[in-house]
Amino acid sequence: MAKTRLNISIDQDLVDFIKIFAMENRTSVADIFTQYLLSIKRKAEGQTSEKIFSNPSFYEAMAEAQEKLRSGKSVWHTYKEVFE
Repeated sequence: MAKTRLNISIDQDLVDFIKIFAMENRTSVADIFTQYLLSIKRKAEGQTSEKIFSNPSFYEAMAEAQEKLRSGKSVWHTYKEVFE
């Protein structure tokens, strides 16, 4: 699908936050807005987004990762540590 430019005005503190959030999550501001708007669209159309857990190994890995995040036992690494 072709992309179209959309100009919006939002508070500077939100701009600062979303830019940092996007960088920390290795995505773009445009992708964050796109995912958010798609979520609203799906909800308005009565569609749901379900996680795919058909593979037992994937399900276990996802559950383990969620538990580590919830309990605070996750070890965080910088981008440099992981990719360089």
